[in-house]
Amino acid sequence: MSDEIQSPAVSVVVPCYNGGRFLDRLVETLKHQTFRDFETIIVDDGSTDPQTVSRLASLPADIRVIRQANGGLSNARNTGFRAAQAEYVLPLDCDDSLEPQFLAETIAAMRTAPADVGFVFTDERLAGARSGLAEHHFNAFDQLFVNRLTYCMLLRKSAWRAVGGYDERMRDGYEDWEFNIALAKAGFRGIGIRKPLTVYWVSSEGMLMSKSSTLHARLWSDIRRKHSDLYRLPGVLRQWWKWRSVPHDVTLGLALALLTVAFVLPEQWFSGLVHYVRSRRLASEAVAGR
Repeated sequence: MSDEIQSPAVSVVVPCYNGGRFLDRLVETLKHQTFRDFETIIVDDGSTDPQTVSRLASLPADIRVIRQANGGLSNARNTGFRAAQAEYVLPLDCDDSLEPQFLAETIAAMRTAPADVGFVFTDERLAGARSGLAEHHFNAFDQLFVNRLTYCMLLRKSAWRAVGGYDERMRDGYEDWEFNIALAKAGFRGIGIRKPLTVYWVSSEGMLMSKSSTLHARLWSDIRRKHSDLYRLPGVLRQWWKWRSVPHDVTLGLALALLTVAFVLPEQWFSGLVHYVRSRRLASEAVAGR
């Protein structure tokens, strides 16, 4: 009999920076997964508050905690991916949660998928400052202009490695948007499961509203600069033509309009407009949910 330890099927990677108040719920959501062949890696990204430090020290023994100096979300995710023993990896933020069948359904889809399928994603149920459902789809043309994918998707570790991981320079947000564009550019596609199997916590104090929206113009400019071949007119037209028959949200006219606005408007105005629209949506949904 071999004494070799078998690697788990899935590694769940959880970055945590001062998120101790969410860890009990995280442990519960993972405990109730119907698929059990997984490991959990929590990357403590330089947490400083006593509650988080204490809770991380008292987690169940089967949860691996990696401690590092604060390097930002992308850096923490990459640390977790490098440490992952499994072929498939799930990034999961510590304030979000999963429905019990999430791992079972996503890994079943991945195991039967062709090699060019780099990720499997699901729809989301929104909680916190927003409610309702967020539907996701994969269309590489849409993805250039709006992030229609979730960060929480089951990934082949080889796909993460092929695109060089998450861009650690993007410490102000949109790192998952850029990562998803890189996956599509590298030839990977995704499979969507039309069920809300994740619960995404929305907060006005979260990264998207507190930082990314206010810096939208600069962050999207960084993405366009990194993938300039896709955003030049010939690249835009090629992507539109290739993906035009796949369900989409962004028309060619809207795409060209967004590029024009980004070029013409000062960054501060463009970012202010995006932040205003998102803030109004949050406010109206909060009123509707009362």
